[in-house]
Amino acid sequence: MADNGQLEVSVWRGDSGSGRFESFRVPAEDNQTVLDVVSWIQQNLAGDLAYRFACRVGMCGSCAMTVNGTPRWTCRTHVKKVARNNRLTIAPLANLPVIRDLATDMDPFFARWIGAGGRFVPQRTRDDPVAPVRPDSPGRQAADAGIECINCGVCHAACDTVAASPDYLGPAPLQRAWTLVNDERHGARGAVLAAVSGAGGCHNCHSMGNCTAHCPKELDPLRAIAGLKRATFLGAFGKEI
Repeated sequence: MADNGQLEVSVWRGDSGSGRFESFRVPAEDNQTVLDVVSWIQQNLAGDLAYRFACRVGMCGSCAMTVNGTPRWTCRTHVKKVARNNRLTIAPLANLPVIRDLATDMDPFFARWIGAGGRFVPQRTRDDPVAPVRPDSPGRQAADAGIECINCGVCHAACDTVAASPDYLGPAPLQRAWTLVNDERHGARGAVLAAVSGAGGCHNCHSMGNCTAHCPKELDPLRAIAGLKRATFLGAFGKEI
């Protein structure tokens, strides 16, 4: 048990091959975030501690880590809301290779994003007039529902299917695919549906909903994946969503 006014913090040290948790005592402060705790440890106790952060205000998502077993943005997670008996356990995001300590390799995550056909393909050139898009159209509203994803990887770390199936594309790439399928400006909607209907695609989702439950942006990847399942099913019969 930590002394009064202090936190006992266990931090993962090492890489994917080997490592262990190391304990630190950190002063407890008012309005302290988990990222504040990690930064204090790096600045005062372990100068070689590896971790990521950038904006500190919940816009970049680079500070995502596993806090007491739950993937979170550490910059927006207040210690008083998650500490248990003045204790914190901080680890890297699950389902991703660990470079060192709390820093994960995001390349496999973005490779899935590409595999889901996540690149926007315009139908017009810059010399063509801008295509009008009605903001109240069903397709535009469906696309807008997921477009605020910042690819922080929290849903990827929370997903049981990702953990069990290395080939599964994952919630964020599939949500991106759903936004493109509903974007009338996108010139490769058929290719996106083909990409997400194959092995490791949307039909691998078990609909557990951990992605939606843990999304810091309060998006609904589970609903997007259900939309893709419906669209690919209809596509098999030559119908459109």
